Amino acid sequence: MDTFTLHRGTTPLLVSLPHDGTLVPDDILTRLTPDARRVPDTDWHLSQLYAFAKDLGASMIVPRFSRYVVDLNRSEDDVSLYPGQNTTGLCPVVRFSGDPVYLPGREPSEEEVRSRVDTYWRPYHTALREEIDRIHAMHGRVVLWEGHSIKGDLPFLFDGLLPDLNLGTANGVSCSPALQSRLEAVLSAQGDYGWVHNGRFKGGHITRHYGNPDNGIDAVQLEISQRIYMDEETFEYDQTKAVNTQDVIRRLLSSVLP
Repeated sequence: MDTFTLHRGTTPLLVSLPHDGTLVPDDILTRLTPDARRVPDTDWHLSQLYAFAKDLGASMIVPRFSRYVVDLNRSEDDVSLYPGQNTTGLCPVVRFSGDPVYLPGREPSEEEVRSRVDTYWRPYHTALREEIDRIHAMHGRVVLWEGHSIKGDLPFLFDGLLPDLNLGTANGVSCSPALQSRLEAVLSAQGDYGWVHNGRFKGGHITRHYGNPDNGIDAVQLEISQRIYMDEETFEYDQTKAVNTQDVIRRLLSSVLP
């Protein structure tokens, strides 16, 4: 079973979109609440938003299955990324709204969670590791770019309205100071979107686990508020908004390539 797609590029840039998938196997789907079956916590349309990155020579890895099956941006031991704050888990049982994912009593057992890790989580991470190693061997360096998006108003997860663009570098640990400065310069130069660096979203498991700037592996996460490229209620892609958002992302990605 193909659980992800991988495009191999020619530059030292790898774009990972771990929450872009929307598929849910039937044996899981029938156990979800009616609202959860819409997979509302998807990072909607990111493979479309980032499609241009292939023209920059980037590699790209994209899952087929929803984060409700397994969250690829969590560690397999499900340690919380943000201790003391509301989050969702490796196989989420609550949505970003705080509402349940599953019908009462239909949540996955620990045995099922382990099976999902083996079937969906591990192949993605094996491919991610191999692609990082391939690019590093070719160029002597690699930038792992974690693309994410989320509804901008989610009281269960954060107070107030999330900034438009949320850059995460694990408080400066996952990428070099030089790269971090270039990204901040791009964000400072554009005037359309509000932004923050290492705010509520500092980078998930992938950014923190694979980032190793001392050995030429820089990892960066960009969490985008969905309102700047889509309709948050209908989940419809908004081409007019997306063009402007893509322009800023293009400038960010171009700045990591020199």
